[in-house]
Parts: sequence; structure tokens; C-alpha cells
Amino acid sequence: MMKIGFIGLGNMGLPMALNLLKAGHQVSGFDLVKSQLDAFANAGGAVAANANDTAKDADVLISMLPASRHVEGLYLGDAGILANANPKTLLIDCSTISPKVAQSVAAAAKAKGFAMIDAPVSGGTAGAQAGTLTFMVGGDVGAVDCARPVLERMGKNIFHAGANGAGQTVKVCNNMLLGIQMLGTSEALRLGIANGLDPKVLSDIMTKSSGRNWALELYNPCPGVMENVPSSKGYAGGFGVDLMLKDLGLAVENAEGLEASVPLGRLAQQLYETQSKAGNGQLDFSSVFNLKK
Repeated sequence: MMKIGFIGLGNMGLPMALNLLKAGHQVSGFDLVKSQLDAFANAGGAVAANANDTAKDADVLISMLPASRHVEGLYLGDAGILANANPKTLLIDCSTISPKVAQSVAAAAKAKGFAMIDAPVSGGTAGAQAGTLTFMVGGDVGAVDCARPVLERMGKNIFHAGANGAGQTVKVCNNMLLGIQMLGTSEALRLGIANGLDPKVLSDIMTKSSGRNWALELYNPCPGVMENVPSSKGYAGGFGVDLMLKDLGLAVENAEGLEASVPLGRLAQQLYETQSKAGNGQLDFSSVFNLKK
């Protein structure tokens, strides 16, 4: 069993850390939100005094943070992990950030003797709780192989996409597609409802037809159609509108740098921005079902 440090015990990070505890690992965790720390401690986790404290004597350090600037702040600088941890500690960043930032932080880690991989996830909070996440991994083969036994305790599918930053590239592509899917699914359901159809009947038919997709089948945005999804819980929890908006921004920014055409990605970004500006940024991204524009 390994000693693991875990930084970022949010909606995704907490259940991931708890699965590592259930697997018998010694896990030290840190988060800025006290209630998250309390939940972690109640499950048997060791609460660290600060972020750097999680890395003390750790075989593996995992971070799950909101954005690129948080990852840079955690790892870089005189007060960062790279300046204070043991280079023998394997670093795994599961945040969804800019591929360029992932590459630059990994390069800084390598210069100080650390092995580091980017391993963003897909599967949502339900997947995090069930330990069935998909990991999209970028990094050296040796580092990925060392990380695999830990990742397998939190996920069902581990894909090595390529060098550092490749995992993040896959993630922004995937989330751009997911954001577009959710908008299209919501529009189709709204059109059916406007015509007097039962949204559950319509959903059942479309999941057996060519319109079938993940959002429709496993994360239905229409309240009451499916149990245990955010739409049937007032759009609470899950993956926030602002987080989807951030990921769409990463995708569009990446596309601009490469002169790649993503017109639907741009439109999706605008629509989620409208939903956020309406005061719904903390609701689950499936709440775009209620977007009027």
C-alpha cells in the first residue's frame, strides 16, 4: 500500500480520495473548504495542515484543482510543491487545464527530478463515487506505468494519449463535444415537449435511435426523466456551468492557436456564458435545458 497525498477534495476529488482509502492506501488530504476536509476526516483520511504537508513522505501526490492558475500556483515558485517535496514522489495532476500549462509544469517538474503526468478524468461525480472514471493520461511511459495501479483504484479505463499535455488535449476535445451534445439534447427534448410529447417516452425512443448520446442516455437534462442525476435534484452538484464554460474556453483557445475550426464549440461557449451570466454558473451544466435563448 502506498502513501498518497491528495490536494483538492471537491465534488470530484473527495470521492476519488475516498476510493483510495477504501483500497487500503494511506491518504493525506488538503482542501480550502472545511466541510470537505471534515468529510474526508470522517471517512478515515488524514487531514494535512497545508498543501505542501500532503507531500511529506508521499509516494504519490495527486491534485484535482479548478483551473490552470491553481495548478501553477500549487506546483511552481518557492512555496510550491516542486520546491518542497521529495523528487521521488510521483506527481499526478487530474485537473482539467490548458495543455500548454500542463506541458510547462511537467517540464519544470522534470528539471527538478520529478516524474509527472497529466491525468484529467471523465465520468462525472457518479463515476468518481463508483470508481469507474476514465483517465486520459499524458506523460512518459515509465511514469504512466507507475501511476496505473493508483489510477485503477479510482477509474475503470486508463488511456495513455501521448506525451505530457496529451491527456489535457483529449480532455478539452471530449468536453467540447459533451457541451455541444448537452445543448443538442436539451433542444431536442424541448422541441418534443412543445409538441406535447412525454419527455421520458421521447428519451426512451431516441436512446434506441440515431440521436443516442451520453447526455441523453446517462445524464438526461429534463427533470423527472431519470433518477439520481442533477436535473432531478434541482441541478445541484455534478459538473457546474462555470466549469463547462472554462473547458469550452480552453478548447476554443487551443483551436485559435492552431487555426482549427470549431464553430459549434464557439457557439456552445456563448450559450453556456449566457447561462452563467443569468446567475446559474454553479448549477450543473445540464441546466442549459432551461436556457431560453
